[in-house]
Amino acid sequence: MRQLLWWLIGGSRGGRNRLRIVRALHSRPRNTNQLSNDLDLNYKTVQHHLEVLEENGVVTTEGDNYGQLYFLSERMTDNLDILQEVAEQARFDDET
Repeated sequence: MRQLLWWLIGGSRGGRNRLRIVRALHSRPRNTNQLSNDLDLNYKTVQHHLEVLEENGVVTTEGDNYGQLYFLSERMTDNLDILQEVAEQARFDDET
């Protein structure tokens, strides 16, 4: 999981936004529109990052279409400490 999070969060251009999305979903499930509004990000940007996170088992979904909610996967929830380490080492916690 550490390597995956480094690739998704610490080592990619979109890492900062993915970190913000994961942290938002940790507080409560949301749909794409809610994340877009809450994080002040473009809808298509959020949609792209959610697809990447889902493909890599970081988030899961429930529901269909517009009302589809995103949740952190159990695997991600079990590894939030690693996420925090990656965020600190990538120096994202200085800004988020």
